[in-house]
Amino acid sequence: MWCVPRIDREFIDRMEEVLRVYARRHDRQQPVVCLDERPIVLRGSKRAGRTIEPGRAAQTDYEYRRHGTANAYCIVEPLTGRRLTHATSKRGYTEFAQALTRIARRYRNAQTIHLILDNLGIHCEKACIATYGEIHGPALWRRFTVHFTPKHASWLNAAEMEVSLLSRQCLGSRRIPSLATLKHEVARWSREADRQRHPIKWKFRVSDARRKFRYAGITTPRSKD
Repeated sequence: MWCVPRIDREFIDRMEEVLRVYARRHDRQQPVVCLDERPIVLRGSKRAGRTIEPGRAAQTDYEYRRHGTANAYCIVEPLTGRRLTHATSKRGYTEFAQALTRIARRYRNAQTIHLILDNLGIHCEKACIATYGEIHGPALWRRFTVHFTPKHASWLNAAEMEVSLLSRQCLGSRRIPSLATLKHEVARWSREADRQRHPIKWKFRVSDARRKFRYAGITTPRSKD
């Protein structure tokens, strides 16, 4: 479900900027990478499951014990299907900066990395400086050309599809009791997804956006998309 509370000039400019980035042809020197977070609750069963009959899986008790929370950084290059999704204990300045480091290392030969982000407070250069200092922090941030989605429009971030895939294909409805188990399971899923390299086919273009939001009464200049 799209959430578009207000269509104004800022919304349109940011939306069209992101859509033009998605419309770029694949360029190893300027890859397009999307990042989003997914909070995860760690749960364990209070009692061991019991086997219904030989050959069938154990039935898990409905009661569970909460073991805190964790986070997954969902990172994907839509055009190639390359992935760097991984789990962390939490989401904060340090974890975000370390996620950027992972991306920078993967694309170490790129001239710049086009990075699609939403407007979460930790998505900023300050996170890099707080983690790596006044010299190395800004240097890491400069490896990226950052494109922020409009406020309340995180659906424009293709990494949300990665969040959905992780939820359905890896986490499911099962209980994951510890951070170590979560890291192992997410890493295993991410390696396999990266090996398979299924790209994300983003079909919503600037021209589609202009048709969709024409009711707002805000005109935009004609341009090729």
